Amino acid sequence: MEERKGRRIIMFPVPFPGHFNPMIQLAGIFHHRGFSVTILHTSYNFPDPSRYPHFTFRTISHTNEGEDPLSRPETSGMDLVSLIRVLKQTYVESFRETLAAEVSGGDTVCCLVSDAIWGRNTEDAAKEVGVRRLVLRTGGAASFRAFAAFPLLRDKGYFSTLDSRLDGPVIELPPLKVKDLPVVETNDPDELYRIITDMVEGVKSSSGVIWNTFEDLERDQLMDCSSNFHVPFFPIGPFHKHSNDSPPKTKNKEDNEITNWLDKQQPKSVVYASFGSLADVEEKEFLEIACGLRNSEHPFLWVVRPGLVRGTEWLESLPCGFMENIGHKGRIVKWVNQLDVLAHPAVGLFWTHCGWNSTVESICEGVPMICTPCFTDQRVNARYIADVWRVGKVLERSMMDKGEIEQVVRSAMIDEGDGMRDRCLAFKEMADNCLAKNGSSSNYLDKLVRHILSFDSYAFTSY
Repeated sequence: MEERKGRRIIMFPVPFPGHFNPMIQLAGIFHHRGFSVTILHTSYNFPDPSRYPHFTFRTISHTNEGEDPLSRPETSGMDLVSLIRVLKQTYVESFRETLAAEVSGGDTVCCLVSDAIWGRNTEDAAKEVGVRRLVLRTGGAASFRAFAAFPLLRDKGYFSTLDSRLDGPVIELPPLKVKDLPVVETNDPDELYRIITDMVEGVKSSSGVIWNTFEDLERDQLMDCSSNFHVPFFPIGPFHKHSNDSPPKTKNKEDNEITNWLDKQQPKSVVYASFGSLADVEEKEFLEIACGLRNSEHPFLWVVRPGLVRGTEWLESLPCGFMENIGHKGRIVKWVNQLDVLAHPAVGLFWTHCGWNSTVESICEGVPMICTPCFTDQRVNARYIADVWRVGKVLERSMMDKGEIEQVVRSAMIDEGDGMRDRCLAFKEMADNCLAKNGSSSNYLDKLVRHILSFDSYAFTSY
């Protein structure tokens, strides 16, 4: 890669699948544009580098002496806020040391790209070694707008609202309702506030923000954020639709079995259900989902990752004979290639937790959604899916009853003449067009590359 000398980008993802995957997709986009990429990754959830031969991986060891605190059994029971707090405490100092070693050890580094959740600590480390820092925001602009409003919302008492007022509007952030605010159940709400504040301030102090979204989807939200932050914005998504020079994925036996099963289904007939990599459900909730999918009488492909059901390994909670009774009508699997599944012509509906990656991937394939958000930005995304873009229907966790599930699935499949499928196809076309020549995301990517190359070397006295 001689042509890439002097054009190196260092990237620092948060080690959760929903954050690592868009970072690695962005790395592929940079590589396609002639940059070499070094990825600094925590020893927690360290990926398999052999899957990404174009990139150099460096392990950031935990700061603490002795055992990594994230390897202890009690970590599995942490809420998301506590886990992020421990991550930041565990790796901040060793990140600083690793970044300094990388910058001093070879080719000129154009910039650091860090996940927004790492906050201002990465800014301090970048300044120490004379490297500009860009931020990757792995969620949408609508949810970030809500995060940025946390101080205002807190002062106005929205976070202490009684349950009876959860359906009330957030006047400052239409169309959100109080129950849509991106909070997390935690024993330490003050820590959540500190994490959000640090993320927002880290964005403000950055040299630019890269977004996995596109203008036609979130134009108003991007403009609102941009007017308040005064740093360059680069909405170059959807990342996964960019052409790059990554090697083709090799399908395994399970992938082929799923594809063969989908090939046998009627067009737009299959309900695909998947609730992400972090959420979990109670056993009763799990059984209602299983019975609701079965009773809908639509073929279904359901991803149940190990650990999804609290207190169980996998499918032990299913009634005796459940799988035999559904026969070829349904498939329950531990993992799928979601991009391939959503692109398959047999898939007519996606029941999702509304993580941003899943939201964008479904929109890009023109697949309508049933939205069952669990926490943080998922609630904001669900409201926009249902009430702004109108490409899905909300099924709240409090309504997780097999009869309600059956009704919502059937209703979404029929479309009831409200034009939801037509709107889905219109957004799919917009997503395709934004990546074409002179499309908005294509143009923003050109601007981003020029922006990075303009850093070259600079003095912090003028920063």
